[in-house]
Amino acid sequence: MQLLHIDSAITGAQSVSRQLTAQVTAAWVAAHPGTQVDYLDLIANAPAHFTMDALAPRTGQTEGLSEAQVRENAVSEQLVRQFLAADVLVIGAPFYNFSIPTQLKAWIDRLAQPGRTFRYTANGPEGLAKGKTVIVVSSRGGVYSTSDAGRSMDHQESYLQTVLGFFGITDVRFVRAEGVGMGEAAKASALSTALVHIDEAANRPQLQQAA
Repeated sequence: MQLLHIDSAITGAQSVSRQLTAQVTAAWVAAHPGTQVDYLDLIANAPAHFTMDALAPRTGQTEGLSEAQVRENAVSEQLVRQFLAADVLVIGAPFYNFSIPTQLKAWIDRLAQPGRTFRYTANGPEGLAKGKTVIVVSSRGGVYSTSDAGRSMDHQESYLQTVLGFFGITDVRFVRAEGVGMGEAAKASALSTALVHIDEAANRPQLQQAA
């Protein structure tokens, strides 16, 4: 089994999501001996934001590519191969300005490739990355999950659920640490709750999905 561990928090050692993704990964490996772990730090190795240079090869253009287009296509190809090779993904996704870090969005933009992670059919789009388990570590300074007003501002978990579903992934689990910016007591409570979610996410059987 191949696990891809991804971090996207800009705060380094101070990051709650980085702390928790490491714990999730360790818990998964303990529960599933033999798991091989690959690591991607989207701050240390951030793909450039999506541009026409990155898009060109996806439109069917194969000749006359510029150096920039060849370079950006190589980045996308490496990232999508790494993604498709993973059976399990642990994604650290801090809540920045009601959404996800731009580095994480840039990674997703590189993955969204027709014929690789999805395709259009007569019945609508079909995800091609089926059979994976994704554990999203969602860290939030405030509390957004307990009220309609808070949930209406969530373009983090809701976006990830949507785009991963578009890729065909239905086994998406969330480990949430919420209210970590509301004082030490609130942070301690959030981390304690997250530990319970980590144990549940790491030990729950994978869904039997058609790959």
